[in-house]
Amino acid sequence: MDYSFFDFLTLVGSLGLFLYGMKIMSEGLQKVAGDKLRSILSAMTTNRFTGVLTGILITALIQSSSATTVMVVSFVNAGLLSLAQSISVIMGANVGTTVTAWIISLFGFKVNISVFSLPLIGICIPLIFSGKSRRKSWGEFLMGFAFLFMGLDFLKSSVPDLQSNPEILSTLQGCTSMGFFSILLFLFVGSVLTIIVQSSSATVAITLIMCTKGWIPFEMAAAMVLGENIGTTITANIAAFSANISARRAAIAHLMFNVFGVIWVLILFYPFTRMIAWIVTNYGPGDPNEMMSFLGTLDAQTINEITTPGITLTDPHLIALQKQLLSLQVSVSYGLSLFHTVFNLLNVFIMIWFVKGYVKVCSAIIKPKKGTEEEEFQLRYISSGMLSTSELSLMQAKKEIAVYGDRMSRMLHMVKELLYEKNEEAFLKTYSRVEKYENISDRMEIEIANYLSFVSEGRLSSESKDEIRTMLRAVTEIESIADACNNLARSIKRRNEFKADFTEEQNHNMDKMLELVDEALVRMNEILHKQEVVPEDINQSYNIENEINNYRNQLKVHNIEDINNKKYDYQVGVYYMDMVGECEKLGDYILNVVQAIIEKKI
Repeated sequence: MDYSFFDFLTLVGSLGLFLYGMKIMSEGLQKVAGDKLRSILSAMTTNRFTGVLTGILITALIQSSSATTVMVVSFVNAGLLSLAQSISVIMGANVGTTVTAWIISLFGFKVNISVFSLPLIGICIPLIFSGKSRRKSWGEFLMGFAFLFMGLDFLKSSVPDLQSNPEILSTLQGCTSMGFFSILLFLFVGSVLTIIVQSSSATVAITLIMCTKGWIPFEMAAAMVLGENIGTTITANIAAFSANISARRAAIAHLMFNVFGVIWVLILFYPFTRMIAWIVTNYGPGDPNEMMSFLGTLDAQTINEITTPGITLTDPHLIALQKQLLSLQVSVSYGLSLFHTVFNLLNVFIMIWFVKGYVKVCSAIIKPKKGTEEEEFQLRYISSGMLSTSELSLMQAKKEIAVYGDRMSRMLHMVKELLYEKNEEAFLKTYSRVEKYENISDRMEIEIANYLSFVSEGRLSSESKDEIRTMLRAVTEIESIADACNNLARSIKRRNEFKADFTEEQNHNMDKMLELVDEALVRMNEILHKQEVVPEDINQSYNIENEINNYRNQLKVHNIEDINNKKYDYQVGVYYMDMVGECEKLGDYILNVVQAIIEKKI
């Protein structure tokens, strides 16, 4: 076969253009939507049915089930969605992704939309260079749409001409005549191809082209589509690889859902595909199974004449054959799109009743490691569902803030571990946990603040409104504690990278400073957990803060003297004072929380 390496690169480039179009179309629409997608995901998952609808809606909008599932995994990782909520959204994403196949079927084969791609890009250019970000995002979306169909058109024209090489075609078709083993083989091919390409939409497009060119029969193409449903789960599992245990469970639930769905369809494969073919034959353009037999009656030259773009046919017989071929291509694309959609819809209808079972199985498969349970962020006392009474809502928020404070205490203990950790691997492991806690802290601040803002919209007494303002201030200051702990960890990391060893006296001073900060933090958490606080509760916190400030001033003076006396390098002194200064800031933030809680009582 006359198919050079250049032709192969053209094929890969066509696929790349298709994928790039899909990517920037998805990203453009996500930018246009902004945080609306996030708010939809977190608000519309109150039960399994709304979760499924949310997954369908978002995936249909952003045209990527992978993007939706990765987003869902990141939300589970951040604690915005529970495992059960995430499973229902992922189920919906599987249905939403079938929209891509329908777009390709409706426009890619029936209408030569690639003709309009360049004019569409012309429209996009002024939008992309616009000063307004929203216009830029719309420009990116339309540009992606144009690239997607340009890539699809190039894919159709750059695949090797197997019809002119019957020996290769017979080899490929030889793999389709092994009964049920052929079904399993093409299912495996679809899975592997999707794992490699990292886009089920692109693999569906490739499958449509293979089937419409008569390389493989409709049933084998349907088997590839099933395989693509398994292959697409790899993206979410890759995204969850470094995430927390809840996110990994959500990713494995995606894999289980698709695998179980494929298993039951395989059991009913032949009657199921015959049902789809019957629907398309009776209510659509024609029988998708006729493509192979139609092309089998034509010689290679005739096929070449009726399939080569740009050639104007004059022979009525060839024109009739070309129309028949286009009609069969549409029927094949409709058949595969319908197979993909019906499979995913039925799968959701069956599996939606077993969400709790999925949660139990996933929890049994992926068990938490010892000592890491507290790192799995899930808001304990407040939720994004309907509120009850305002008083109960405020009580829930108070409890959540107390949990927030406890997390800061654990975070500070991790920082103290870093101070003397000499093993690089153990240091990096603890350091990554500190960073993870800082990310959790950011999410907790946003979620608690949003919840309190939501509560404040209800009918509240002036005292309750003051309470909300107090809690909002406390939440902000607790997040600052997390930032200071993270900065302290970074200072220790920079010190280690510079290989700056502290003297025994410096280590002793840092220990004392951290003990004072820890004492202040413990006192803060005691106050957060108290049902009723009195003005006298703040006195101890003021005393500790004064002690921290005085000790910081004392260490600053001694640091200058020690550098002058050559006890250690100036750079070592810089790292030392950075850490001391960060501890003093920590003390300030801790006192600010206590003041917010108590001083309103005075």
